[in-house]
Amino acid sequence: MSKVVVVMPAYNAEKTLERTYNDIPKDLVDQVILGDDCSSDRTIEIAGRLGIRVIKTEHNLGYGGNQKMLYREALAQGADVVVMVHPDWQYDATKVPDMVGPILAGEKDIMMGSRVLGPGSSVLAGGMPFYKLISNRFLTWVENLVLRLRLSEYHTGFRAYSRKVLETIPFHLNSNDFVFDTEVLAEVAANNFRAGEIAVPCRYFPEASEINFWRSTVYGLQTLSVCLKYFLHKLGLKRFAQFQPK
Repeated sequence: MSKVVVVMPAYNAEKTLERTYNDIPKDLVDQVILGDDCSSDRTIEIAGRLGIRVIKTEHNLGYGGNQKMLYREALAQGADVVVMVHPDWQYDATKVPDMVGPILAGEKDIMMGSRVLGPGSSVLAGGMPFYKLISNRFLTWVENLVLRLRLSEYHTGFRAYSRKVLETIPFHLNSNDFVFDTEVLAEVAANNFRAGEIAVPCRYFPEASEINFWRSTVYGLQTLSVCLKYFLHKLGLKRFAQFQPK
């Protein structure tokens, strides 16, 4: 039997953690691991009450650093598929079977939960700020031109990876910041892994985690920088270790 592990990088997620956890299908998922990045609220207390295994960082690692820790632990636990979902309830965790299925079937190596995929989908109706929508669409257009993964969205907090992907890509070389996710997709493209996606509802509300306009701008520039590095790497003009297998 294949082992499915769900990991949740958390920072002050007390208001949404339980709802996210309750949506996870326990009949399919073997283990849930939460990485608490020095939260100042009751995240750890609530996770303990729910029976979630918690790994607490000694100091704030950042979003990317938290994921690195969680992926290493999931692999150490023998995971065949690792699902990453934000514990802020923006993403519908009941969709985990749809994310995991193509990987277990050997059809895909990575699956993404897209907020813009499907007929009639409206991220604006879900509450996504307009400037975020414009940024999301522009960056996704650039990334499709460069990375060629043919995804409708590159900036989702709901992803599933096969064990082979996480054992192959040198994610430890990536940023500890939010751009970690983009770097992972560039590494996926560089190693010719197969990417797929499913549609997931978009939920924005006051309790959900959010980064401000300034951080979003920095993230956008960092994403374009990753695309430039990947482009230079593929042309052979400059080689980057993070785009090569471990």
